[in-house]
Amino acid sequence: MTTSRADQAAHTARARSFDAVAARYAAHRPTYPPALFDAIEELTGRPLAGSRVADVGAGTGMATARLLERGAHVVAVEPGEGMAAEFRRRLPGTPVVRGDGDALPLAGHSADLITYAQSWHWTDPARSVPEALRVLRPGGALALWWNTSALDVPWIAEASARAGRHFGRDLSREQRDLGPRAADPSGRLEFTRRTVRWSRRVPVDTHLANIGSHSLFLVQGEERSAAFLAEERRHVLGVFPDGIVEETYDVVLLLASAPPTA
Repeated sequence: MTTSRADQAAHTARARSFDAVAARYAAHRPTYPPALFDAIEELTGRPLAGSRVADVGAGTGMATARLLERGAHVVAVEPGEGMAAEFRRRLPGTPVVRGDGDALPLAGHSADLITYAQSWHWTDPARSVPEALRVLRPGGALALWWNTSALDVPWIAEASARAGRHFGRDLSREQRDLGPRAADPSGRLEFTRRTVRWSRRVPVDTHLANIGSHSLFLVQGEERSAAFLAEERRHVLGVFPDGIVEETYDVVLLLASAPPTA
């Protein structure tokens, strides 16, 4: 499939949109549940403790922090200046290098695990898959994951439909399409898919700020985003009149192992 210059420009603008709102992103985006990292350990057959991990597209360090808590030795890779600056502020003792998954600034066979938390979709798998295989040690693993909305929860499905109408996109279909074929259209890697459900309770302001920190909102301008979010507040308070929102997520995890020999 070919990509037009307009599509490429839009993709680049969305990818770069986070730098201006890095602190907001870090303050309001959801983190990841312990069960996700349990699943990674189960699928890789080794503990995260002591593992050499490259966290690519690390952003402000949300996944990195969870990996460090599990005892992993982490080097972060982040292309955005603003996001990397916020990462250094939050995790000053953890190395972060500028770069992206299409050309990893890492030595070959230097990682036991490469992770992409909410970031694989910013890469070109034709380049990022070979790069991951170059950097992984033989038998190492590539783990990709996304926090996705639990669309079987009625109010969440309705909110997703409203956002989809706002952007003229089928967001629920895009979410359902997350899978091995989308992760690596060439089929070079054999991914195992797991889903981990979890939830968090947050004030409505945090919920709305989380929504507004997504790239589709960031690139459309403050005025249009503010109008949508003001209307969304009304809908959400109709479900949670006390102003405390229970967000339910399904973390979609895709994990593939590198060949056992170089």
